[in-house]
Amino acid sequence: MAVPVAPGRLPFLGHTLSMLRKRFEFTANLRRQGDLVEVDLGPLRAFFVTSPRLTHQVLVTDAPKFHKGRMYDKFRPFVGNGLAVSSGAFHLRQRRMVQPAFHRDRSTAYAEIMVRAAHDLLESWRPGEVRQLEADMQGLAVTIVGEALFSTEIGRRAIDESRRSVFVIIRNGIVRALSPGFVEKLPIPANREFDEAIARMRAIVREVIASRRDDDTDHGDLLSTLLAARDPESGEPMTEDEVFDEVITLLTAGIETTALALAWIFHEIAANPVVERRVLAEVDQVLGGRRVTVADVPRLTYLGQVTNEVLRKYPLWLVMRRTAEEVELGGARLAPGTEVILSPHTMHHDPAHFPDPERFDPDRWTPDRVKLLPKGAFVPFGGGIHQCVGNHFALTEIAIVAATVLSRYRLVPDRPVRTRFTNAAYPGDLMMKVVPR
Repeated sequence: MAVPVAPGRLPFLGHTLSMLRKRFEFTANLRRQGDLVEVDLGPLRAFFVTSPRLTHQVLVTDAPKFHKGRMYDKFRPFVGNGLAVSSGAFHLRQRRMVQPAFHRDRSTAYAEIMVRAAHDLLESWRPGEVRQLEADMQGLAVTIVGEALFSTEIGRRAIDESRRSVFVIIRNGIVRALSPGFVEKLPIPANREFDEAIARMRAIVREVIASRRDDDTDHGDLLSTLLAARDPESGEPMTEDEVFDEVITLLTAGIETTALALAWIFHEIAANPVVERRVLAEVDQVLGGRRVTVADVPRLTYLGQVTNEVLRKYPLWLVMRRTAEEVELGGARLAPGTEVILSPHTMHHDPAHFPDPERFDPDRWTPDRVKLLPKGAFVPFGGGIHQCVGNHFALTEIAIVAATVLSRYRLVPDRPVRTRFTNAAYPGDLMMKVVPR
């Protein structure tokens, strides 16, 4: 079957320039061409999926037939071969070893870190002051993941370095992933900042792991779990390089989604008075003036709907896969080594499944309406064997932080938000006034 080609292809650059300039508009318009559309990234031919059915096929049904794609190849030399970028049998082995670190029986300990970090942040706020909320949520997310990873004193230095470097890596990494190879070799400030941030992160994480190499003590943190992990089949531990790769993965992949979701939650609550009233009433009713606990999370049902709506409206833009064998996709036969592009943003903004998709509506997530969604329409954490291993950790963190803040303060916009785009939408200049309740 002939696959339609996206309009606007340029010599040498293909569709890369249009994608980086127009981003969400470009990819959203591809659904008009069909369920599967050819998109060229420079000289690289790729196929863009525009339907939930094919998205589910790639992520879940036929997941073993796909490996991580070109985007991840670009990251691998810098962040290693952790769960976010690995594929195949090695990925499954690592997932089995990392999974216990996120078992639900550890939720209480992680929740205590989340509650303490959130309250420490609130103690630094002053009634009536205007906060740069995006920066607050980024710093908070780094603190929570960092403290869950590293409980020793040297780990504090790793947390400080993460605050400095991790968002430089995330923001500049997507540009490298979608650009021709020569771009990353250009002597431009973005490349220099990226390379320096990677080098600093690698050095401090190596130092932390080395300090724990001969330490059999269980410090109750994620690093202790990774060092103690054994392959269920072979009984072998991870090598030091493998532990390093997973730590770097958790520090990068484990921070951005949560920080952005929290920032957008407070923005959308403030922008929608009816939503704000309902959320505040629920928080007051569930908490009754006390601190939130992990047991409260499932009781905060409307806050959960608000969270899902934020994850729908502000998801990752692109995810890439590569066929590991011949695959039939949307009537086309794709040879091994073919690049496939998925877009959570395109799925989440399809008016066929989310009418008036730019409107913020938490009632989309009532149980009766959720049942009507086709598989593949909502994929904030991916799916199948590559679903984010820390998704429950992230959702718990979002609920605990949001409930903690909203139990004490209303956040009032100080100026219009200016959205910045990388592989997700960043709420730049999210300045909000802290108003005691």
